[in-house]
Amino acid sequence: MQDAAQSAGTEGVSSWRRRVSAPLLALLRQGATPPKLALAVAFGFTVGVFPVLGTTTILAVVLAAIFRLNQPAMQIGNALSSIPFFILLVPFVRLGEQLTGSGPFPLDVDLLRETAKEGFVPMMNAFGLAILHGIVGWAVAAPVLTAALYFICLPLIRRFNVSR
Repeated sequence: MQDAAQSAGTEGVSSWRRRVSAPLLALLRQGATPPKLALAVAFGFTVGVFPVLGTTTILAVVLAAIFRLNQPAMQIGNALSSIPFFILLVPFVRLGEQLTGSGPFPLDVDLLRETAKEGFVPMMNAFGLAILHGIVGWAVAAPVLTAALYFICLPLIRRFNVSR
């Protein structure tokens, strides 16, 4: 019984490596150095927390093409930002308000959720100013965030020898 459980666990890991890990590493290895991979992941994460819901994947693709960054690494960074996107949304709005000298916008999560279901135009009508403040806050924080993430990612990528 124990052998069957170990075999199933080993098979699951083997399947993961064969179907997910190995192809991903092959994509990452295509001519990318650890510094370029670290920059792509950091840049992808920073783009992923851009405070306009629904724009980050397209933005990541476009910016990776413009700056010739590794697309899979950029999308990994973007995907890693999904939860931090929601965590950083309000701080970016508040930072933007402070930078522009605006008063605090009343942010209601339930109203935001309901308005988002109605579509882009109703959401912009209700939250356009807050989104604009979020973009201003993000633009100020983005270079610092990208640099910090780059210096965190670089030793990790070097450690895992992704570029070999």
